[in-house]
Amino acid sequence: MKKYILFLVVLVVTSCSKDDFSTQSAESKIVVEGWIEEGDYAQVLLSRSIPVTEMIDSTNVLNHVIRSAKITVSDGQTSEVLKVKNDKDRVPPFVYYGTTLKGEAGKEYSLKIEFLNRIVEATTKIPKTVAIKSAEYVKKTDSDTTGYVFVKFDDPVNEKNYYQIATRIEGKESIFVPSFYGNLDDKNFSTAAVSVQINRGVLLFPKTKFTPYFTDGDLIHVKLRTQNKEALDFWNSWQNEIVNSRNPIYPANTSLKSNIKGGIGIWAGYGQSTLIVKTPEKRKPF
Repeated sequence: MKKYILFLVVLVVTSCSKDDFSTQSAESKIVVEGWIEEGDYAQVLLSRSIPVTEMIDSTNVLNHVIRSAKITVSDGQTSEVLKVKNDKDRVPPFVYYGTTLKGEAGKEYSLKIEFLNRIVEATTKIPKTVAIKSAEYVKKTDSDTTGYVFVKFDDPVNEKNYYQIATRIEGKESIFVPSFYGNLDDKNFSTAAVSVQINRGVLLFPKTKFTPYFTDGDLIHVKLRTQNKEALDFWNSWQNEIVNSRNPIYPANTSLKSNIKGGIGIWAGYGQSTLIVKTPEKRKPF
């Protein structure tokens, strides 16, 4: 099962006090990043917000992860309580996941989180999938060793659609990461035949030094997601925070759009289409 998360969102930095979460501090928030894709099961990351006064690194993020909540997902007829597992490929290594309720386009899905005496809720709908026609690795010159990916797809006529493009580099990234400026509103398309240039998005605690480009030797998984307006607004607000603060890891404030009642973050349904792009073999040094 392919994974697509951006854990930065789960660690929204706020100015809350260092009171224990159970004290119900008015400024301490449950932070949600959850999604259900067409043809796949629900996944949720859950944490509490981190004070701006606290140092943040790959070790102390574990202190803010919520691992004992009850999370229920329902399509109105069938419900399931998500399980939680340890995933060593992630930081932090915990994710709530479904096993029985698989996402279907056109259906609405509710999310209910119960933790201590708090209840957090949200609803979302899965849009119809739009297929990727092609994805190609492009370099400015043949001698370059880096480039970008050029994605093509057809935007359905007389339908309102919002998109997100994400990538995962095999062997370097264990998750799909939203491309920088990869959130698209079809009102900005001049034609139904869409061609988009994308660069790599920002990943928290990457295994290798981050660069915005793809490199010769990469095997790139490219995903086109259809999303609803709430998800588009959320990811655009997240991206704007990164740009405005000039900080590739944490946003300057918590003005992120959200569809979560009783918390912050996003619960989103996505259509999805994926292609694999092979790049030229990396040149060996002489």
